[in-house]
Amino acid sequence: MSISRKSEIKTAVLSDEDRIALSQLAALASQARLRVFRRLIAEGPQGLPAGVLSAELEIAPSGLSAHLTILREAGLAVRRQDGRKRIYAVDLAAIAGLVDYLVSDCCDGHPEVCAPLSQVGRAAGCAG
Repeated sequence: MSISRKSEIKTAVLSDEDRIALSQLAALASQARLRVFRRLIAEGPQGLPAGVLSAELEIAPSGLSAHLTILREAGLAVRRQDGRKRIYAVDLAAIAGLVDYLVSDCCDGHPEVCAPLSQVGRAAGCAG
């Protein structure tokens, strides 16, 4: 490829939705974070204390804290205080948004084909 040809290649401009989805998918691209995320999904919106997560998943508290921070920064998890405990839970609305994003261009312009995928959480009452 010639130098002039290389200069013609343009980087795709990412939308805000693209950036959010990339951040969320990158946050899940770690075995430990995926385990944490799946455990939080299993628990549902009530969440779990960090100490319970650490013990159940056998992840050191400092490592777990780092993983939870990444999940929170990506918008996939939330934290609330309950006395001295920090309770972590998944953000089901954000997860539903990620699924919607992933199937939005489904089936050559016929997103209704994939609609059942994006409605699963809502139909189950998960996404609030």
